[in-house]
Amino acid sequence: MSARVLITAGASGVGRAMAEAFDAAGAQVWVADVDHAALANCPAHWNRSQVNVADEAAVAGLFADIEAAWGGLDTLCANAGVAGPTALIEDVALGDWRACLSVNLEGAFLCAKHAAPILKRQRSGAVVITSSTAGQYGYPNRAPYAAAKWGMVGLGKTLAMELGPHGVRCNVICPGAVEGPRMEGVLEREASAKGMTRDQVYAGYAAGTSMGRFVEGHDIANMAVFLASDAARLVSGQVIAVDGHTVNPDPKI
Repeated sequence: MSARVLITAGASGVGRAMAEAFDAAGAQVWVADVDHAALANCPAHWNRSQVNVADEAAVAGLFADIEAAWGGLDTLCANAGVAGPTALIEDVALGDWRACLSVNLEGAFLCAKHAAPILKRQRSGAVVITSSTAGQYGYPNRAPYAAAKWGMVGLGKTLAMELGPHGVRCNVICPGAVEGPRMEGVLEREASAKGMTRDQVYAGYAAGTSMGRFVEGHDIANMAVFLASDAARLVSGQVIAVDGHTVNPDPKI
């Protein structure tokens, strides 16, 4: 794959798995992240920028840097996100609601806003948005997160319509529960909110899929590489779950 790829939140977790997968496929990789230490731990041949995707000036500067260094961009992976609060809707503070939507939904919007002119001028490219199965189903005790992820699905479908005439595709990946530190935090918070153990919550998530297991970062990364490739040249406007097939988004255990 000869491509120039930007991955937001690319220094750890799912984003890091995406960056590694694109690198292995032969792409040039640029990772943006708020975590300076995680960026410092990335391979030296990756381009790296410390950026808060909720800050438009910072996002605009990132894309200016990319154009100056690369002269263009082939794939945007809008992957940055935060879990947000775990609470019943009446207990969610407005500030926490806004903070969750700011990073997840507004961050994807800002990156798409500043990537679109580059991609349209080239008349080629792809946008891959990381949403969640929470963007396909409800998610009790996680209203801000679910609302943001549903919004990202709508954003992705709209981008596909706007950018398609310019030869640019956009698709949305909806991961299920992903093994890793971020999900561990979610499990602990949900266990506390529901009066359950961490293992009970974990088992509930796994039992909610027909394959009975969590997904891993490389499962999502492989889908991102496919969607950015010529093999998916006519795949656009799609919302694709990588989740082991969710059959019950809120199992009671």
